[in-house]
Amino acid sequence: MITRLYESLLLQPSDIEPSQSGWEVIGVFNPCVAMVGDELVMLARVAERPAERRAAWTPLPHWSSTGSTEVDWVRDEDLMHTDARVVAMKSNGDLRLTSISHFQVFRATKLNPDTWKFTASLRPEESWEEFGIEDPRITKIDETYWITYVAVSRSGAATALMSSADLVSFQRHGIIFPSENKDVVLFPLRIGGDFVALHRPNPHSHFSPPQIWLARSPDLIHWGRHEFVLGGVHVWEGDRVGSGTPPILCDEGWLTLYHGSTPSNIAGKVGRYCAGAILLDHDQPGRVLGRSREPIMQPATDFEISGFVPNVVFPTAMLDQGDQLQVFYGAADTSIASARFSKQSVLDSLELSTQSQTKQ
Repeated sequence: MITRLYESLLLQPSDIEPSQSGWEVIGVFNPCVAMVGDELVMLARVAERPAERRAAWTPLPHWSSTGSTEVDWVRDEDLMHTDARVVAMKSNGDLRLTSISHFQVFRATKLNPDTWKFTASLRPEESWEEFGIEDPRITKIDETYWITYVAVSRSGAATALMSSADLVSFQRHGIIFPSENKDVVLFPLRIGGDFVALHRPNPHSHFSPPQIWLARSPDLIHWGRHEFVLGGVHVWEGDRVGSGTPPILCDEGWLTLYHGSTPSNIAGKVGRYCAGAILLDHDQPGRVLGRSREPIMQPATDFEISGFVPNVVFPTAMLDQGDQLQVFYGAADTSIASARFSKQSVLDSLELSTQSQTKQ
């Protein structure tokens, strides 16, 4: 694990006002962050649930077609608890979330990057967002900020797209990767004339754990030419891997952080999530030049070890600050934190990929 030059807990549930009376915030986490002039702008996922408790019943919230929230109360005896976040209906196996998420927009100054001010909310609007919107990632391409996010509904977890010229007003463009697909990050430059994205299919047929793939697009809406990029090979990433931060361009290639998790030995529990780094070829981004053998981040602080989902670091944004990298991440599916690393230390920690050796 690489030494953190700096770390800070930025936002936690007690900092967030519930969106409505009678609800409670259980997490503010997995943010995207961009520089806009002298400001930092963050879109953070805020997870809520009804505060009311009924013995032997579980509340399952969702957004209605009228734009309001509704709650389905289901008997505990009719549910199977998959983990802290998900239950399954015994009658048909369909999944439901025990909370519902929306985005809140925060701003901070470069001079005071640990103090964030709430400015706006973004709520689910479409039928494919009825169980919430989650885990935004932001990339500036030319003069437009493009935000990928997970749209959850009875049809599963899909990836949708929105854009903004100023991170004040937003336009939604609908689903770009259908269920089940998430952890989509965009490259900030066209490569070979194409827009490029990393994504993570989550197939029901378990030929392998979920892996990172690459896709190309002429317009950011229609995606194809998919190819495998990276699967988990080490113990700390043996359950699954997925993209974390949008890539940044270094002299050596495209540098991005990803998450890996271990399988849990306890039914209904989520395994430990750590963060690693990947270096991709500048001109052939599907070619892995180097990857982490050991995590560059793993749960270590109290707010990473304890929370709604314990033992989770989940990187979702990274700012290039010259010799340093500032990483923003979700901690224990509860809070938002930031850490700084030496860029060279991250690059030096990577081992030459077998894929790279094979293709040379």
